[in-house]
Amino acid sequence: MKLVTGGALTLFLCTSAVAENFKADVWADNWFALYANGSLVGQDRISINTEKSFNAESFTFTAERPFMLALIAKDFKENDTGLEYIGTRKQQMGDGGVILQIKDARGRLVAVSDRDWRCKVIHEAPLHKSCAKERNPRVGEGPCGFKASKPPRGWTAEYFDDSDWPYAKEYKKRHVRPKDDYKKVDWHRKAEFIWGPDLRTNNTMLCRLKVR
Repeated sequence: MKLVTGGALTLFLCTSAVAENFKADVWADNWFALYANGSLVGQDRISINTEKSFNAESFTFTAERPFMLALIAKDFKENDTGLEYIGTRKQQMGDGGVILQIKDARGRLVAVSDRDWRCKVIHEAPLHKSCAKERNPRVGEGPCGFKASKPPRGWTAEYFDDSDWPYAKEYKKRHVRPKDDYKKVDWHRKAEFIWGPDLRTNNTMLCRLKVR
């Protein structure tokens, strides 16, 4: 509440924010969870342990502007080698990618995935891509090293300091090659695929964007 005085007249002006309803559309290869000011508002219903999961999620949530969006996105991997189809002819590194858009109750665009997001890689593997050609890839051995860290405490909160996080890298549709439910969403032209600097070796991302 704001106090305004003028002569003998004193006014109290209410400056509290008004909660709004928003709709989010998110497609991720392979899994995501989205937070607004630290509260979980939506996530992929299919487990990250599912080898092939390319579904889109659409959901609504309530928030007061300005608010902080925080997104965790994961690409499927069988273990910390970062590989999939281990021991088969298809043994390979996976590749990630996520796209989202958020609109207000009137259908006006509020936020999209683009290079304005700050994203931190917390799992990278393999450290050498030749790991994908190993006959018996072992976690942490030879070319199959990895880097992993836990999400920083409070990383979804509005006032978490992400100033040292790099900005997201944008990717074209031909790079991510989205499948299945991606086609069910009418994506705004401003929405771009984002990920870390390497679609194939960056396996888990933390991303943040302030919505004003």
